[in-house]
Amino acid sequence: MDYTQVLLRPLISEKASMAKEQSNQVCFYVHPEANKIEVKKAVERAFGVTVRSVNIVRKRPVNRMRSGRVVGRQSGYKKAFVKLTEGDKIEFFEGV
Repeated sequence: MDYTQVLLRPLISEKASMAKEQSNQVCFYVHPEANKIEVKKAVERAFGVTVRSVNIVRKRPVNRMRSGRVVGRQSGYKKAFVKLTEGDKIEFFEGV
């Protein structure tokens, strides 16, 4: 799988920004079939940094119910927490 298909988009949230400040971790939404090795190679190739470790979290799709009936569906996703080595960093909003 090509590295442009592995990384879908960066995850910008309060938890992700705290992880970035405290432990030099960056979060991405990744392809549902991507594994840790593919994510590591994709980040290193796309941003030119050295990756120390990768943790992947998968959220399954959930049916939304109201009064015992299914009224919708919340899609699932897969996200990766990528820990970078000391001195490396990825800036998504430079100069903002």
